[in-house]
Amino acid sequence: MRKRIIGQVQQGTEPPGDWLNVEGLAEVEITSEDAAHPIEFALVPGSASGWRAAGSGKQTIRLVFAHPQRLRRIWMNFVETRTERHQEYVLRWSADGGQSFREIVRQQWNFSPQGATGETEDHHVDLPAVTVLELNIIPDTSGGEAVASLEQLRLA
Repeated sequence: MRKRIIGQVQQGTEPPGDWLNVEGLAEVEITSEDAAHPIEFALVPGSASGWRAAGSGKQTIRLVFAHPQRLRRIWMNFVETRTERHQEYVLRWSADGGQSFREIVRQQWNFSPQGATGETEDHHVDLPAVTVLELNIIPDTSGGEAVASLEQLRLA
């Protein structure tokens, strides 16, 4: 019998990858941000605490690329350790500068401080000429006062 011991993958750690320099390739549009948790904290590798909205309700993060980008992978990490809530997000893209959008995925997740405090999504896609990538987050589908957050977003 052959056997190999492999290390455990820790939830929420950034996976290896040849990530795009989003900071240099795109302008970011957001509906709001907490001054202590700006969007750069989620987009730039090595940042500590991720992005957090300034208030409750639906939030939008939009990356507007200066030049069309081919995307093959969209990796996102959400963390919620304080509030039990049912979150939904919709990820969509545009090839025409935001005139029309195509949905990539619509996902729902239950956060619970006693159990599920993180959600990592790794979407393998083949999007040839993305001019806008948009992430819409509904932090609490029941209409509660939860605040949207995004720990990390990486693109390849």
